[in-house]
Amino acid sequence: MFENQNNRTELGTLGEFGLIKHITQFIGLKNESSVKGVGDDAAVIDYRVSGGAHLQTVVSTDMLVEGVHFDLAYVPLKHLGYKAVIVNLSDIYAMNATPRQILVSIALSNRFSLEAVEELYSGISLACERYGIDLVGGDTTSSPSGLVVSITAIGEAEKKNLVYRDGARESNLLCVSGDLGGAYVGLQLLEREKKIYKENPGIQPDLEGNDYILERQLKPEARKDLPLIFEGLKITPTAMIDVSDGLASEILHICTQSGVGCNLYEEKIPIDPMTYSRAREFNLDPTTCVLNGGEDYELLFTVDIAHYESIKEHADISIIGHITDSAAGCNLVSKSGTVHPLKAQGWDALRKS
Repeated sequence: MFENQNNRTELGTLGEFGLIKHITQFIGLKNESSVKGVGDDAAVIDYRVSGGAHLQTVVSTDMLVEGVHFDLAYVPLKHLGYKAVIVNLSDIYAMNATPRQILVSIALSNRFSLEAVEELYSGISLACERYGIDLVGGDTTSSPSGLVVSITAIGEAEKKNLVYRDGARESNLLCVSGDLGGAYVGLQLLEREKKIYKENPGIQPDLEGNDYILERQLKPEARKDLPLIFEGLKITPTAMIDVSDGLASEILHICTQSGVGCNLYEEKIPIDPMTYSRAREFNLDPTTCVLNGGEDYELLFTVDIAHYESIKEHADISIIGHITDSAAGCNLVSKSGTVHPLKAQGWDALRKS
């Protein structure tokens, strides 16, 4: 399934500890706070670093389950490994913190070979290198069917720099990084080609010219640059969250936890031209794709209106609305000026989207 069957190493020939030794033999530690990594009963991390500052620990975990979060019919294992790391790093950056370590746990059936696991870990290792983080532990176990990847990310930040979801105030602007909706539209393309292939196995997938939306789905990036942008602009967000479950859901999280309302302006939502045109080809409303699609891993945040001049012309930040009193509710203002209650209809972690 994943490699030439004539060059296949069964996992049973290594055993659990042999597999762990094999896939971690070239992993080194890069961060001063990583005292002890793979090979003991627990990792050891020391956060009394960085010029004597006592940094606070930030921890997040996500689980990706085959058939629920990914489909190996069109998701390469290397891409899956990379994305599994990114999903977790995005949560750390959403706290305005810096990720330092990850723990990786996998459950897999006997249909996976050693070469398949190597491919998965090659993506994990690439993400570790690109984002400067250490793999310091985890677990492996068997699964009756399919593949499960669970990653825990550990980060650090000084207390004064941490940003939560509950700090939005009425004087705040609602902003987002990058552009939205591409990952969802990329998923629609992959699902369409899978369906065509199942009906006509002789037809090759037609993915040409869709690199951007495919990469947004298969190999997203976490916004490690945003904390640096904030620092350069001399601003600190009052609330922040990553856009993993759709823009509407994330806005409602911030508003609910902050006890405020908001106005979101449809015309201000950043959508890439390819995302927009492909959505139309699928007879989808691009705005709906943004509001309910998810997996963009951009950062949604609020800042005081006093910073308007600093951010209004920034190439990678869009001001998409503003915070209001809670009594006004959370609203979407359409391009025609019609006001609609903002509703989240995107990903539900307890069911397949």
